[in-house]
Formats: sequence, structure tokens, C-alpha cells
Amino acid sequence: MNIQDYMQILRRHGWLIGLAVLVTAGGAFGFSKLQTPVYRSSVKIGIQGRTDWGAAQTVKILMDSYVSFIYRRPVAEQVIEELGLMRTPGDLKGDVTMASDTQNLTIQIDVDDYDGEQANRIAKAWAEQLVQWRDSENQLQLKPDRVFATILEEPRYHLLRPKTMINTAAGGIFGLLIGAVLVIGMEWLDAGLIRSAHDLEQAANLTVVGIIPPSSARQK
Repeated sequence: MNIQDYMQILRRHGWLIGLAVLVTAGGAFGFSKLQTPVYRSSVKIGIQGRTDWGAAQTVKILMDSYVSFIYRRPVAEQVIEELGLMRTPGDLKGDVTMASDTQNLTIQIDVDDYDGEQANRIAKAWAEQLVQWRDSENQLQLKPDRVFATILEEPRYHLLRPKTMINTAAGGIFGLLIGAVLVIGMEWLDAGLIRSAHDLEQAANLTVVGIIPPSSARQK
């Protein structure tokens, strides 16, 4: 097939591809709008001890234990009580994720909620629990052995889902593929039909030198 053949296919069936793209992209857009938005708030806590190499390595080893300690049910209960949340500790913990970064000596707390401002409040309250715990532990340690936790910046939230633009674009691409498959199928079904001299030349691999006109229904 040459470029002219492809252009003819687009002229005949381009509307079908466009319709498929419109339907799938529109469906993805509508589905995204029907979803309840979920926001994610993130806050980073810096962990700082002595600056010598040995102390820094010790802090790196302890960071995972800090995450485990602060992710406990009693801490969730304290956050619920402080903010007056109508939630259970287990439910709240299900919307909170934590991770330590030993390279940068930080702990990140992510909170998902239907209310972005509420997510910010939960993230900050949880981060403050870590700061307060380290402050209380430091009172029992010699000054050179103290490890401090500091909130690096105020929590900020962003839309986690739905990703309307991404979903719509993905729906459009999916529709394009569906339309292309339908067009290929239609062309395959029509491949055996001869509509013109050009079709006959391609089918028989011969040159058409003339066409016999259809016979008249009545003889003069």
C-alpha cells in the first residue's frame, strides 16, 4: 500500500477513529470527575546528631527504628485526640505512610485525606509527635549523644487523584488504538471487493487496459 491508499482509508474511516477517541476520552474524563478527590500532604523531618562520621552512621542505623516508633498505634491515638478526629487509630494509620532517607537524614510523612487542609494538620501533628519524642529522649542522654528532630518546612498538600488530564489522554490513546483496530478489520473484510480498475490491478497484478461497460437492459 502506498500513501494514497492510506489517505483513502482515512477519508473513508477517519470518522470512526475520531468517534472512538471522542467516546473513550470523554468516558475517562467523566469517570475522573465522578471520583472524590483525594489529597496528599507531605512533611519532612530532619534528623541531626553529632557531625562526626561515627555519630552520623549511628543515626542512619537508628532512622528506621524512629519510623517504626512514630508509626505506632499510641501515636495515632494522640494525633486523633489532639485534632479531635472522628476516626479509629487503625483507619488513620491506613492513610499515613512514612519513609526514611538515610542519605539526607530525613523522614518523610505522607497523609492522604479527602480534605487537603485536614491532611496538612494530621501530617504536622504527627511530625510534632516525633519532635517531642526526640526532645524527651534527649533529656535522658548526654549532650554529645543527643539526636534532634526538626520539621524542615510546613506540610503542603497536592491532588493525589484523580489525575483528570492523564486519564483523559490515556482514554484518547486507547480510543485511537480501538479505532485503528476497527478500521483494519473493516479494510480486511473489504479487501476482496473490487470497486475500481485500480483495485482490479492490485488484486490480479495485471494492467487494466479497458473496461467493458454494463449491457443495456433493452436492445434498440
